Amino acid sequence: MHSIFFKNKLAQAFTRAGHFFGLDQKKKIKSADVTERRPAEVSPPAINRRRELLKGLAGAPFLAGFAGAFLKDLSEPRTDAVSGAPKVRVDYNYLPNLKGELPKGKLGNLEITRLIMGCNLISGYAHARDLVYANSLFKAYHTDEKTLETFRLAEMSGINTTFITNLNFPVFNKYLNLYGGKMQTICQTYLRANDFLGDIDKAIGNGAKTLYIQGGEADRYVREGNVKMLGTAIEYIKKKGYMAGIGAHALEVIKTCEVEALPVDFYVKTFHHDNYWSAHPESERVEFSVDAKRYADHNKIHDNMFDLFPEKTSEFMKEVKKPWIAFKVLAGGAIMPKEGFRFAFENGADFICVGMFDFQVVDDVNTATIILSDLKDRTRTWYS
Repeated sequence: MHSIFFKNKLAQAFTRAGHFFGLDQKKKIKSADVTERRPAEVSPPAINRRRELLKGLAGAPFLAGFAGAFLKDLSEPRTDAVSGAPKVRVDYNYLPNLKGELPKGKLGNLEITRLIMGCNLISGYAHARDLVYANSLFKAYHTDEKTLETFRLAEMSGINTTFITNLNFPVFNKYLNLYGGKMQTICQTYLRANDFLGDIDKAIGNGAKTLYIQGGEADRYVREGNVKMLGTAIEYIKKKGYMAGIGAHALEVIKTCEVEALPVDFYVKTFHHDNYWSAHPESERVEFSVDAKRYADHNKIHDNMFDLFPEKTSEFMKEVKKPWIAFKVLAGGAIMPKEGFRFAFENGADFICVGMFDFQVVDDVNTATIILSDLKDRTRTWYS
């Protein structure tokens, strides 16, 4: 008797509102009922189905625990029973669309693809003007698993270098270990008042291949008249045996570094044209304002522009005999890649750094490859 009762309870548990494991006893719904009901009533969300299953298992407590663990496993990254490594699902369907191999250049003794992967998107940072949800959306999309997939797809597509921060290294190093990846890193570092060289030491400890001082940091030190402190940081990096770069939003940073003859190995400078809708009027552009507060005045900067004077940047960089990595070449997503990439390369950039989602990787590689094979108006010498 007890056996019959138990079998009945077990069958009920697995055939209630969720209808799991192929034992679907669901009442057929007439087409008229479907049109009268909300979609959620016809097909409940997965979380509701899980709740209903667990309710049904109340009569068999030991199975309730089993079901909870089983369903939790379906919703989280799986692990390899032997290695414990996550089973990352990369969409390899993109790869047959590759149109060629990315050209490379030299940064010291490093051979680097001229298209470098950026780290803002995988870090959850969006230059979204006044869209308040974008950062949260980027962070929600880029789970650790998705970030691993993106690194893998980028490397398989031919990109061999990525920008990175110290916060990104745990996932990045997991990628290297999981796949035996060979992707190189250019780490942006920060100069904290209470630990001036600490972020540099951390980057070296994390395995960075080369380092540079982040653009906002360099802007601030030059703006406040502390350019010699930038020189101290650059010399420290070089004494550690690494190439050392300076980032900048303001062209004045690079001008100052050149005048002061800082031993900089390469520059990382914003560069994009201003022919897009949200660029504010040139009369309202003020040097060193890129990292300023966001203004309510539509004529002033509001996280919408990163090279305020692109013509001046292009003209000055013609005389700078060091490799130049251009970043923000799409103005935070306001410029199409085929426009932004060509503008950057034809006007002097040696490399471009571009943030990209996984579904954009192959298209970006193809765009860069095609443009680099057909540069028409470049006049600056390649310094890489």
